[in-house]
Amino acid sequence: MSQHELDNFYMTLPEPQRGCFLALRDVILSISDDITPEWKYRLPFFYHQKKMFCYLWMDKVSKEPYIGVTDGLLINHPKLEQGDRKRMKIYRVNPEEDILVDEIVEILEASIELRRQNEGKKTKRWPV
Repeated sequence: MSQHELDNFYMTLPEPQRGCFLALRDVILSISDDITPEWKYRLPFFYHQKKMFCYLWMDKVSKEPYIGVTDGLLINHPKLEQGDRKRMKIYRVNPEEDILVDEIVEILEASIELRRQNEGKKTKRWPV
């Protein structure tokens, strides 16, 4: 990981996206000591126990930040959107409003719990 690229991503964003992304980063990292930030595919990813967990990005049209949840397909939450994604779902965040920290934590903790339940299973795909 290039810490410079990761820092540069956040610092070059305009407000209010910058503040929103930095707050989302802090929320994600606060969930578990096993979550680490990485620079992958030219965007900020977060790994949980060395496996892809979630990432931050923004909608191309609205510029609205979102959290992409790697195994979101398995999480049934009304605020997660699948769109045309096969495995991931996204959680949109309005940078002009307060971040619903409890809701984000609930979704990401559900993802960690799913990983724990499927630990050691030798499958290429998560069960649906």
